Amino acid sequence: MLHLSGTLIFLISVELKTAPADFRFPTTNQTRHCFTRYIEFHRCLAAKGEESGECERFSKYYRSLCPGEWVDKWNEQRESGTFPGPL
Repeated sequence: MLHLSGTLIFLISVELKTAPADFRFPTTNQTRHCFTRYIEFHRCLAAKGEESGECERFSKYYRSLCPGEWVDKWNEQRESGTFPGPL
């Protein structure tokens, strides 16, 4: 908490996180990293079920790496059976 000229200011600490570094993706282009994390999340759901909280970290990873438009398109492709990746 700071006081400036009679004004009370509260400082809030926010911790931002993204997917941890992955040795499989050493370059700055994260397209493949994004795609792989998306696939890992859906494989985890298939193996452990949607009720399991074990897959949440993969969800956080792909959501922090992938543009929303890609995720929307991939979700549509999964639903229609045309997703190009191995699930």
